[in-house]
Amino acid sequence: MKILAIAGSNSETSINKFLVSYASSLIENAEVEIVDMNDFEMPIYKHQREAESGVPQEAHDFAAKIDGADVLLISLSEHNGTYSTAFKNVFDWTSRIKDRAVWNQVPMLLMATAPGGRGGLGVLEAAEKRFPLHGGNIVDTFTLPFFNDNFDKSAQKISNEEKDSELKEKIQKISAIESILEK
Repeated sequence: MKILAIAGSNSETSINKFLVSYASSLIENAEVEIVDMNDFEMPIYKHQREAESGVPQEAHDFAAKIDGADVLLISLSEHNGTYSTAFKNVFDWTSRIKDRAVWNQVPMLLMATAPGGRGGLGVLEAAEKRFPLHGGNIVDTFTLPFFNDNFDKSAQKISNEEKDSELKEKIQKISAIESILEK
């Protein structure tokens, strides 16, 4: 099974990258690629820019990574209640590729974490509404509130047993996709 793990942040110390990396480590016998949003940095989307120059190669490269995956693990960074600018720009450009649904119906586990008590719930809610309109096949969602209290960075895992069990159940659900894909 090929897993594409996306942290929707361009921060080198992204807590969402910690979460998506941990989540991907829970899937056995998987080939995992963790996406660095910095590899897909493009000019800010503007209609005139698209008309003059077309869709940047980075957007096509991002789309190719999605197309090569069996499952997407996406952990979104929340900035003022919605996507980070880095993620939103890649999403916008990828949505402009002709005859393409951004997520191409690849099954996904959609996640978010944040230092606060809502755990990125605002961005998760926004994505749950928006992604299906762009080919998003959301199998399940997970949020981790109070990241600094519930995640052990040195051990690189969730330290809150209840939240860890919840994520593991959701990972089992998304891992079941493999048996469906093999049929």
